[in-house]
Order: sequence, then structure tokens, then C-alpha cells
Amino acid sequence: MTALSNTVRVPEQRSALVALIAGGIAIGASPIFVRLSEVGPVSTGFWRLALALIPLSLWALLKPALVERQSLTLRDCLLLILPGLALAIDLVAWHLSLHMTSVANATLLANLAPVFVTLIGFLLFRTVVTRIFLLGLALAIIGVVTLKGGPAALADGHLAGDSVAALAAVFYASYILAIGRLRSRFDTVRIMIWSSASAALAILPFALYFEGNILPPTLYGWAILFGLAFISHAGGQVAITYALAFLPAAFSSLTLLLQPVVAAILAWIILAEAVGPLQALGGAIVLAGILVARRG
Repeated sequence: MTALSNTVRVPEQRSALVALIAGGIAIGASPIFVRLSEVGPVSTGFWRLALALIPLSLWALLKPALVERQSLTLRDCLLLILPGLALAIDLVAWHLSLHMTSVANATLLANLAPVFVTLIGFLLFRTVVTRIFLLGLALAIIGVVTLKGGPAALADGHLAGDSVAALAAVFYASYILAIGRLRSRFDTVRIMIWSSASAALAILPFALYFEGNILPPTLYGWAILFGLAFISHAGGQVAITYALAFLPAAFSSLTLLLQPVVAAILAWIILAEAVGPLQALGGAIVLAGILVARRG
């Protein structure tokens, strides 16, 4: 039975690894969609979430077994909305940072979220912080300074954009912590639909107030938004969710490595944003720090 079980598991693990890589690439492409969007960064955040509800809802309808049949109380609804509010701030901050600094910097700094997860967990829930985590945190900080060109370059023109990207990481960490608290009570599909819907509704009034017309003027603009919502947001998340059902949690670090690398390569090819040697070295140190911190 064990040999048969292993034989069955091997194809599943292979397909899961493919899904994990595809998910990382899909999410890594998201900053390119944001840059190419014909509407403002806040409006792009709204459409990213609103349009992603289409495939997510279809997924729930086609896979009803994945959705638990339980009645929701008012308290349950409020709890399910909270991650969406954090996600809304995260996406608005990150989309803004993509227009204020380079794609490589914004994506890399937004991936500091795992570090902030532990820091917030320590401050709010007294989560144990290990020496390995502190080593990873120190590496990440050194990497960020190197990424910026050394201490003397920390005050350059992109500092505001980099700071907003780091702020996005803080709120994505809050989103992850909120999801972690809810996952023991609600299924993944329900959480994704509720968080996406509540985040879209939270972003919409700000998009209308600050950017006015939120409708892209051309079919190309709509194609970019659908690509962002279907490929990067819904497709990437679903692929990774599927993969982690068959692979160890440590494999999630693969997507962490893929996303900023894919974003930097695509930005170089499509947006002509070259990555210098010092920036590449700083990025590598930041990624190493994040991986070490996660192990701690």
C-alpha cells in the first residue's frame, strides 16, 4: 500500500510543483500589468479585485465541495471583512509604489511581508522570535541599504516610493495574520471571495474621488485589467493554494524567490528598467534575509 500511495503521490507532487512555479510567475507579472494599465493605480487595484471575483466565484460553483455550508453570523461577516481592509491598503500602497520607484525595488520590498508577519506577531501576540529570525532580519536590512546604493544614497528620489512599498508589506503581513486566524474556521474559497469583495468595495470610493474616471478607454486597457485579475490575482493565488495542498510549506519560499526575479526580468524586457550590479546584489541579500527569517 505504501508503494502504491507513493506512486500516486509522485504525479500529484509534480503537477503541484508546476502549479507552484506557474503561480509564482503569474504573481510576478502583476507589477507589469499595473504599470501598463490605462487607469490610475488605485482604480487598477479596484478592478484587480472586482474582476478576480468572476473566476473565484466560478471556482466556488464548480467545486462546491471546497465551500463549507455554514450559516454566517454578523460577527462572522465582520471577521471575514477585516482581511479585505488590510488587503485594500496593501494593494493601494503597492500600486502607488510601482509608479514611484522601480518595479524591481517595489516588488522586492513588498516581499518583506514574511519578516513583518513575525514582527507584528511578536508585538501583538508575543510570538517567539528566534536568533535565526534576527539574523535574517539583519540580512534583509543590509540588503535594503545595499539595494539603495549604500547609506549615502538612502535619501535619493525613490525613497518615498520604496517606503510606500515597505508599507504595503506591513499591511500584507496584517492580511496574512488575519487570514491565519480565520483559516481554522472558514474555507479558503470563502475567505478569498470575502476578502477580495470587501477590499474592492473599500478601494472604490477612493478611486472615484482621487482618480475620477475609473474606466479604461480602450480594449487594450480592459485586456490589461483582465490579465491582472485573472492571471496574476486569481490564477496565481489558486495555483499556489492548489500546490501547497501537496507540497511541504517550505516550498512556498520558491514563489517568494520567483516573484521579484520574474518582475525584474519582465520590467527589463518590457519597460526597459535595467537592474545594476549593486541593485542585483542588494536584492539577492534581501531575498537571502527573507528566507533565513522564514526558517526562524
